[in-house]
Amino acid sequence: MAGGWAHDGAVNEQIEASINDELARMKAAKRPVGESLKFCAECEEEIPEARREALPGVKLCIDCMQDRDAAFKGRGGINRRGSKDSQLK
Repeated sequence: MAGGWAHDGAVNEQIEASINDELARMKAAKRPVGESLKFCAECEEEIPEARREALPGVKLCIDCMQDRDAAFKGRGGINRRGSKDSQLK
């Protein structure tokens, strides 16, 4: 496929870069940081010690985390190309 001044495979590299960026963003958003809380930040129930040791930095109990995960809505992807056709959606 002709890509103008771009080298062969440049389009695939852009797609892979977009996917890798999004995966890194999602992994960073799920990773807890800091010191674990003894009590849930939302419902104030005690977080079991086994959970605090397994996930350092955990802030929510299992029930609240499951509720948050169920309510998660993904965001749209990044338009690196910036073509008019893709902006008309």
